[in-house]
Amino acid sequence: MLAAASLGLLVACATTTSPTGRTQYVGAVSQLQLDQMGAQAFAEAKATTPLSKEGRLTAYVGCVVTAIATQLPAPWNGLHWDYALFQNDETNAWALPGGKIGVYTGIFKVAKDQDQLAAVIAHEIGHVVARHHDERITRQAYAQLGLGVAGAAVGSRYGEAVQQTTGQVGGALLQGAFLLPNSRAQESEADVVGQEMMAKAGFNPNGAVALWRNMGAADGSRPLQWLSTHPDPESRLRELQQRAEGLTPVMQAAHTTGHQPRCQPQNQ
Repeated sequence: MLAAASLGLLVACATTTSPTGRTQYVGAVSQLQLDQMGAQAFAEAKATTPLSKEGRLTAYVGCVVTAIATQLPAPWNGLHWDYALFQNDETNAWALPGGKIGVYTGIFKVAKDQDQLAAVIAHEIGHVVARHHDERITRQAYAQLGLGVAGAAVGSRYGEAVQQTTGQVGGALLQGAFLLPNSRAQESEADVVGQEMMAKAGFNPNGAVALWRNMGAADGSRPLQWLSTHPDPESRLRELQQRAEGLTPVMQAAHTTGHQPRCQPQNQ
């Protein structure tokens, strides 16, 4: 049965190329299902986390979201990008399939202007555009099937206790050597995609450099690089700085065509 399930998953999944040329395995669930999952998660977040009462800040976030969304490639520019500003001190934001964006008020501790806020939002939208949610779900489906096959084989020979141990150890190895490294690759890719998107929308790509410098200064302790889901901070800054130089003409071209965002909190 597990072998049949594995074959079914292989048939359903497809190989594609990410925006940076990386090979991806996607398709464990349909785009419609991904959009429905995104809408459900967004609704649950709004039901369980207080929304900010600062209308001027919510409008500020919306200004940045709209400026970026209108310059996205198809089909992403055809989505209605819904957003919410949550009252939460964490320096965090996220985007989900189906065009759902959540920003926490804590992000303003490190995103000091529109360009830095655009770097946050574009990075998160980059995960959606690069189909990272689809890719992670597909990889996890493969991982779970693989563990099921291995555990069943061991259990049939050595008993249930050994089968359970195999599942626990195998799960830890997959998390450290398979799933997390993929997440670091996705984070780096979202940097590339997001920085380009913000420049095309007319935001200064150097805002991404300033943002992650502020993030590094605010984060006094980090997990070991091997277990981290984010790229090494120093390498990340170097790459962002190098790309910003090449993307400055992209920003300037956006300005000449009328895409020059002027987003700021009202009454400031």
